[in-house]
Amino acid sequence: MVQGEIKLLGTWPSPSVIRVKMILDQKGLSYEYIEQDILNKSELLLKHNPIYKKVPVLIHGDRDICESLVILQYIDDNWPKTGPRVLPVDPYERAIARFWAGYIDDKLLSSFVGILKSTTEEAKAEKIADTHAALELLEGAFKKCSAGKDFFGGDIIGYLDVTLGSCLAWIKATERISGAKLLDETKVPLLMEWVKRFLATDCAKNTLPDVVRVEQYGRELQVTRWNVVSAK
Repeated sequence: MVQGEIKLLGTWPSPSVIRVKMILDQKGLSYEYIEQDILNKSELLLKHNPIYKKVPVLIHGDRDICESLVILQYIDDNWPKTGPRVLPVDPYERAIARFWAGYIDDKLLSSFVGILKSTTEEAKAEKIADTHAALELLEGAFKKCSAGKDFFGGDIIGYLDVTLGSCLAWIKATERISGAKLLDETKVPLLMEWVKRFLATDCAKNTLPDVVRVEQYGRELQVTRWNVVSAK
């Protein structure tokens, strides 16, 4: 194992950064968090992620790891005996978890962010429908992955739980800004129960930003830029 201190470059509203914080905390790993201004990229960020120039970036000793889902896998592989495992041990279950994590980032996140980016009511309605469709598919994924247990990861929070859970503050803020109900217990009852359980965990309480603060930030982004939320 590479020895050395752990640093995390991030920005507070980013779901991608939040999920890395969740796993570092769940693993009980000490790290230095360094807040970044994405509109004025630091030399440190440009040095450690010269390709995409985005957060999060995990710096472990002399190594830098970019993109949140890759970082989560690195943490799990590098510290397998520290805290609970992040990904399932079974190869098939790992593959399924990776598939749905990619779906959350590629489809769900872009859909609810698209609601706030919409400049017409027609475009907004389309993105709301896309978000509902994505959540309904995740309802089925939860039923399959959880096998009747509390979390996507079974009895404990795992890879898919933090991937989706890191988006919850933004989903609720999007509801407040747009007036659209996205998490609807009549459409996704299993997910709604999961949301309640997830929000009650220390993992969520210690890392998720305040919804009101995210709402305010989202309203500001509607008239500025959107590269913070979509960071990977």
